[in-house]
Parts: sequence; structure tokens; C-alpha cells
Amino acid sequence: MQPKVVALGGGHGLAATLSALRPLTSSITAIVTVADNGGSSGRLRQEFDILPPGDLRMALAALCSDDEWGRSWAQILQYRFSGDGYLSGHPIGNLLLASLWDRDGDFVTGLDRVGSLLRVIGRVLPMSTTPLDIEGTFITSVGRVVVRGQKEVATAKGKLESLRILPEDAPARPETLEALADADWITMGPGSWLSSVLPHLLLPAQRQGLVESSAGKIVLLNLDAHPSQGGDEYAGYAAEEHLELMQLYAPSLRVKFLVADPSIVRNRSALERKAADLGARLIIADVRQAPGSVHHDEKKLTSVLSHIMSDSLIG
Repeated sequence: MQPKVVALGGGHGLAATLSALRPLTSSITAIVTVADNGGSSGRLRQEFDILPPGDLRMALAALCSDDEWGRSWAQILQYRFSGDGYLSGHPIGNLLLASLWDRDGDFVTGLDRVGSLLRVIGRVLPMSTTPLDIEGTFITSVGRVVVRGQKEVATAKGKLESLRILPEDAPARPETLEALADADWITMGPGSWLSSVLPHLLLPAQRQGLVESSAGKIVLLNLDAHPSQGGDEYAGYAAEEHLELMQLYAPSLRVKFLVADPSIVRNRSALERKAADLGARLIIADVRQAPGSVHHDEKKLTSVLSHIMSDSLIG
């Protein structure tokens, strides 16, 4: 019997996880962050008062069937218009989702309709059908600074003091709560830690559903979780600090496995202690595309997840 897997996240990180899961099971539910306010998604969100479609589109493309039909539609979904006109920068998939949502007024029905067209393996759901904003408070050299918006939080400077989503009482979709309750495994990460991963712990109903689920939880750490790495968001912070943020916003969350590439492990004992705080077993495995890359290799990730989900490792 194939395991039922729920993958939480957004953007390229979630897409990598979904691509890695696809050879292992056809029972996949992607629950996607809906707080993007930049690029094509931001423009469509502002004009039509809809969910930002970009991360949802990427998840659909990652779950396209591995045949000529699926591969061609994945490429079509991701195709961006060029030029200097109004359509410049818009991916076809974003426009397709926006048009269905505008016509039918139902976000989940529109996603399911596109999923059927693409013959996706599994299902893609938004974490809420209320468009969300992320607000972060940072301590900087000039004092406390509050920034609002995913792209603004992603590029903010200073030390993070607090993070929240707005509206704070946004409802979770019943389909997402059902998927969490019914799952055998739940993955979190990799991805932008502040704007793609942590928001899943900031929505009260979803956090409760995640904590209460009997599924085995797997946290996939970012490849930029090391002081030698620069970049936006939480890049450069140690792996232990990434986990401390998870504990801060979901202190009752218990994790079964923590996956870290050897390149981000500075102090194995410290990381093992932090994993133990979460109830997790630390797995150190090569999951990097190439030396120096901050992107996960999908085939390597498939191998690690396959071992995790097998009786040999669990036992």
C-alpha cells in the first residue's frame, strides 16, 4: 500500500520535494503557502483579489505525470511571456489559474480542474483561501523595523525578532486539515524558511492539525543553513537556529526525522541535541545537486525519502 504523504512549503523548495516524492507514491498532497506579493503573482493578486498563483503553479508542474503529456504541460505552465507589454513576465500557468478563479470563484475547484487537465499525481491545495501577508519585525542597527510582505521580509536586514501572518485568524481549508489527519508522512522544507516554511506553523488551525497528526514528520533542512552562505531570508544562519524558530512557533511539534546535508553540519553533537529536542533522528546525507549549490538533487532526495519511509530504517 502506498504511503499518504503531505508536503508543506512553497516555491522551488516545495517543487523539489514533490518531484522527489513522485516516484515513491501517487498519494501526495501539496499544501502551499499563499503569501507571495512579488512578480506576476503580486500583480495578479492585486488586480483580481485572488490567491497568488505562482507557488501553486510550480507545485502543479512538479506533480505532472512523467509522460509526454505531463512533461509538455509542465513546460507550458512554466512558460513566461517575454517582451515589454502587459503580459510580460506572466507565466501561462498563473494566467490559467487566475482565469478559472475569476470565472468560477472557487480556488480549490480551479486547482483540481487544472490538476485533472495535467494528469497530476496527487493534489495541490492552498494553506488558506484567504490571501495572506507575512509581517516580520527585525532588530537592526537603527532599531526595531517592521516590514510587511513576502518579498519585503525576504530581503529585510537585521535579526528576526518575530514573524506573523495577516490576517492572524485566517481559516485553514478543511481539505488541508483532512489531508494532515489522514497522512502517513508529512514533509516540511526545504525552502525560504521565513516565507515558505514557517507560515505553515503560523496559521492556528493548520498548526494544530500538524501537531495532532499521527503522521511521521520529516524536516528537510536548507542547503544555505550555514554561516558561509549569504543571501536573503534566513540564509547563513545555522541549522540549529532554523530548528529553534520552528520550536518557537510550534513548541508542541514532534518530528521523526531531520535530514541535513553534510555541508551544513558544523557541530554534529549540537545538531543531534537539537534534533532530539524535537524528538527527531538526525540523518546526514548528500542531497546537494553539486558542490556549492543551494539546490537539492531530486534523485538523491528520492533515495533518502525512500529509505526513511521503508521499514528497514524505521525499525
